[in-house]
Amino acid sequence: MAIKARLGKLELPANITSFIPDQMAINTITPLAVEISHALHVYTLPNHHRDPFDRLLVAQAQVENLPILTADPQIARYTVKIIW
Repeated sequence: MAIKARLGKLELPANITSFIPDQMAINTITPLAVEISHALHVYTLPNHHRDPFDRLLVAQAQVENLPILTADPQIARYTVKIIW
């Protein structure tokens, strides 16, 4: 989220260093660490998306059987549940 906000692709309040943790607590969201299984799973993904970070998010979602919150139509091309 911080990367997307910095690039102007996601509008967030200016003070994201408190906004994001506060929202995570309010919505009972637990952070997900990047594990070696996630990084290795990226290798198996088709090349629907060129952004390596987004590909890592897809890999995490697939390995952990979690949905992705995104409006990116390229991510929807993967076998992963999309929320948005």
